[in-house]
Amino acid sequence: MNATLKKPAGASTRKHRVAKAIPGEWCVGIVDSAGAGAKSALAVTSGDLRLRATRAVSCLLEPAAGDSVACLRIAPDEVWVMAVLQREEGTPNIVSCPGQMRIAVEGGALELAAARVGLRSDELDIATHKARVATDTADVVGRQLSVVATSLKLVGSVLSSVMDRVQHFSKHYLRTTDGIDRVAATHLECEAKQLLRLEGEHTLVNGRDLIKARGAQIHFG
Repeated sequence: MNATLKKPAGASTRKHRVAKAIPGEWCVGIVDSAGAGAKSALAVTSGDLRLRATRAVSCLLEPAAGDSVACLRIAPDEVWVMAVLQREEGTPNIVSCPGQMRIAVEGGALELAAARVGLRSDELDIATHKARVATDTADVVGRQLSVVATSLKLVGSVLSSVMDRVQHFSKHYLRTTDGIDRVAATHLECEAKQLLRLEGEHTLVNGRDLIKARGAQIHFG
């Protein structure tokens, strides 16, 4: 017995539709005028055509007047600047993108190399497990500075500070000076709740006008 395969009904009338892509036309032009921002319109001249173009999201470098750019024309009124091909010397390079931006490097390192690096932001957050800063000279200028740490260590040869007021509180305060420890003040007070001890090989107490000692018991010798 010979088996005969039957075609599904209507199979002969089916037509396979071929997907068509949106046509585009590439051109090269010169930017006549450019505004600030990613959504600003650009005036581009390509041959006899004068086009109104928009910078593509992938084109992070902001086009400037006089730049040679590669454009993709999808419709008469829809032209995208895809890349900046050439720029006149002396024109600053500005990399920008709209909205939030995140640079991610998986399993590698990110380095910035420049003669000068400037950061300008309303708020700067840095979160890292370990930070190291090495510099010859550092200046920190701010209206308010707060440092919170479990352990703080300063090592240097000279420490100089100028303050209108210094307020210090600690449970234990130990200080050791190999050389001279001198305090000069208009009014000096030392107060201890339990014991005040002054000890030295030579102890001098000099009161220009008055020396007064008062206590329930006073012992000399």
